[in-house]
This record gives sequence, C-alpha cells and structure tokens, in this order.
Amino acid sequence: MRKFEGVWHPTQADFDLFAEISGDDNPIHVDTDFSAKTRFGRTVSHGMLLYSKLWGLLQQNVPDAQQASQELMFPRPCYAGDVISLKIEETEANKFSITATRQSNNENVLEGTMELT
Repeated sequence: MRKFEGVWHPTQADFDLFAEISGDDNPIHVDTDFSAKTRFGRTVSHGMLLYSKLWGLLQQNVPDAQQASQELMFPRPCYAGDVISLKIEETEANKFSITATRQSNNENVLEGTMELT
C-alpha cells in the first residue's frame, strides 16, 4: 500500500491568494480585524485549501491520478504560521485515508478519505 507525507507552512498570503482564485473571500479567511473578534482570534485556512495541498501531494507521487470521490471533515482550524503535516495512506486499492495535522499539538485540521478512478 502506498503512503505519502509532506509538510506545509501556511501563510496569510496563501489564504489571500486562495480567496482570490476561488472567489471565497469570507472575512474569516482574509480579514484580520474581523477574525480577531471571532472565537478563533485570527484568520483560518479555507478547508479546500487544506485539501488542495493534500491533492497536490498525491499528484506529485501519482501524476495521472483522477479523483472519483472525497469525504472531508475539518475538526480544528488551521492558522497562518502553523506547521501542518500532510499524510496520505492507501487503505485499499485506489482508496486513501488523508489527514492534515498541526505539528505543535497533534490536532487534525483535516480528516477524510479520497478515492481514485
């Protein structure tokens, strides 16, 4: 079974660029003044930005990969400045468990699965 790992250091510039590209400019992702007043106290990553980092890691290792499905949960926020461990583990043929974990406290910021065609 295949296993891929990587590390990502998210920045506010990453959040801002993803907002521009995706059109998701929710202030929780891009407005530091607004976000400071929320329960998070600062901006948080888009969930799909986290997933795109995992998808990119998979494509680095399986360049011809085509996705059939995905299931994602975001149990904790991901902040700019975090160090995030990315992990993809094949559980059966073309089915993968995926996680993004904050290294400072081992909390998952993304948990899910993906299946390839």
